[in-house]
Amino acid sequence: MSELKKNIYDEKNGLHYTLIEDYYIPDLKLPKEHRPIGKYGRMHREYLREVHPARLNTLTLTGELWTYLADLNEQAQNRLDTIMEQMKATEGATEELKRTCQMEWVQRCNSIHNRAEEIVLHEMIYS
Repeated sequence: MSELKKNIYDEKNGLHYTLIEDYYIPDLKLPKEHRPIGKYGRMHREYLREVHPARLNTLTLTGELWTYLADLNEQAQNRLDTIMEQMKATEGATEELKRTCQMEWVQRCNSIHNRAEEIVLHEMIYS
């Protein structure tokens, strides 16, 4: 009977395994990422869970999921802010309007936010 190796590496999935009793257990490490994944990261994680479970498993097993989601959340938030600023300038939701007619300014900003978020969701979160 041949002796099993204590540690092995699987080139197919890029994971290291350790022999524990009769089973090889993957050597998984918690990510060192401390940034929050935020709203858009959580939404994208749920999208991956429902539509692309293999991609979610790969990211989880390689320890890249949290960093991937945190990066995506930051990019989505930056994109949302950029789109909103451009729309505000185009549609006249200015500080002057905010001083003179607050309710109209709030309505415009809410409309702009909703439309900008739909663009971000379509472009980045659910694709």
